Amino acid sequence: RLSELPGLRWADIVFQRSGAHIRVTGKGRKQRSVPLTKQTAAVLKAWKRGVEHSATKPVFPNARGGHLSPDGLQYIVAKHVEAARTICPSLSGKHVTPHTLRHTMAMELMHSGVDRALIALWLGHESVETTQMYLHANLALKEEILSKTRMTKGTPGRFRPDDELMAFLSNL
Repeated sequence: RLSELPGLRWADIVFQRSGAHIRVTGKGRKQRSVPLTKQTAAVLKAWKRGVEHSATKPVFPNARGGHLSPDGLQYIVAKHVEAARTICPSLSGKHVTPHTLRHTMAMELMHSGVDRALIALWLGHESVETTQMYLHANLALKEEILSKTRMTKGTPGRFRPDDELMAFLSNL
């Protein structure tokens, strides 16, 4: 979350061979652990070797060495999106924010077949209903679902109720 990343300190990152993760305090001061991929853990280890660090120092400091603000994080994302537009023109005209990246990750997990309850856990949501807002179906997903349906037998045309049905409905 945008509210969690700027406050991340080196003490919050646990580098273990089996299960590197970040401990964050999220909404409602709830603590949770977010697992790191091996690649992400390797990048963070390399970053740690290249910066002055201690348990209380921020992982991603601002220009003055303090905690990065949410606005500062949004600025960095916008700067990199602008640079990426030269390589990926489809980004032109798209508004990409840290929240967009979070939403995209949720959609990628869903498209990979990950259960909604696990996605909710990953995102730190208490309820799967909250996660559902992230997972609104896009056109490709709707087409995939449609391809799994079977048409009922029948002839196309307009339904014309018989007199008995019309009498029943009139008496309601």
